[in-house]
Amino acid sequence: MSTPPPPQPPYYQTPQQPQGQQPYGYAYGQPIPSFTQRRSGGVWVLLAIALIGVIVIILAAIAASTMKNLLNSGDTTSIPTYGQDSIAVVEINGVITDADKLDKQLEKFGNEDDVKAILLRINSPGGGAAASQEIYHEVLHIRTDKHKYVAASVESVGASGAYYIASACDKIYANQASVVGSIGVIMQWTNYGELLHWAKMKNITISKGELKDAGDPTRELTPKEEAYFQGLVDNMYGQFVHDVALGRHTTENKILPLATGQVWTGQQALPLGLIDAEGGYREALHDTALAVGIKGKPHVVKSPKEKRGLLALLNGDDDADSLFPNPSQMLNRSPGFYFLWK
Repeated sequence: MSTPPPPQPPYYQTPQQPQGQQPYGYAYGQPIPSFTQRRSGGVWVLLAIALIGVIVIILAAIAASTMKNLLNSGDTTSIPTYGQDSIAVVEINGVITDADKLDKQLEKFGNEDDVKAILLRINSPGGGAAASQEIYHEVLHIRTDKHKYVAASVESVGASGAYYIASACDKIYANQASVVGSIGVIMQWTNYGELLHWAKMKNITISKGELKDAGDPTRELTPKEEAYFQGLVDNMYGQFVHDVALGRHTTENKILPLATGQVWTGQQALPLGLIDAEGGYREALHDTALAVGIKGKPHVVKSPKEKRGLLALLNGDDDADSLFPNPSQMLNRSPGFYFLWK
């Protein structure tokens, strides 16, 4: 008979070690940390507190900004007049796409008794035809109905739609090297028909009316559509010439030779009658103050500058689309009419 093996200790018991050896689980006399040991929860608590803090700050900032907008609804003055005679400065920068904001500023300053004059500080190549025209009429309304002096100071560029607006003013200033003029209309859009053909995609349009889908960016214009659009451009061109002549107190026959779409420097524009004086913003501000009887350094009221950044995006700022454009908008280009120097 074979001798049975010696009994083994249960799996949960630690076997005895030979003398002179360290017990299992120890090295150099120090315990080896267990891999199943739980990590401290302090780190996660700190991260959670930090995250909550950031969320609270963002929500508080949004609430404060929203409350400020509600309380200051319609208030465009960043510097109060304090009951003293002032000159309001309205800045027109970049491509003109929205007339509403500028119209509200002009309307407010036009109704302020302490604001004796408005100075448009222009640095723009123009923009949308309708938007430029709307601002033009608001300036003309302030001059004729409110009997308030309005001047324009052209910095680098005051062309096309921007010049359209300036022509409604009592006086136009421009630096010698400023660019002014560009009286004309342009209509444009993107035709991506060949791109669709390359991608083997088809455009499907169902319409009623011969010219309803005129300007379809997926195909070429027909001769009738081209004549149709040219008629619209010609009509807007006539409005442009008429309004400039009206604002400049001259005749359309004198404006027509200058309405070629070209631009002139301020030095060239002065003898042509497109501007009234050479000079920058300081000269325009000083002369405007004298024109309305303000002596010394005039008190200036300015419109608040728009803020940009994370808060603007969180508040649903319209410029979020311009910061992060949607690629699909590239294919959403309907025909547009512009008083724009390009």
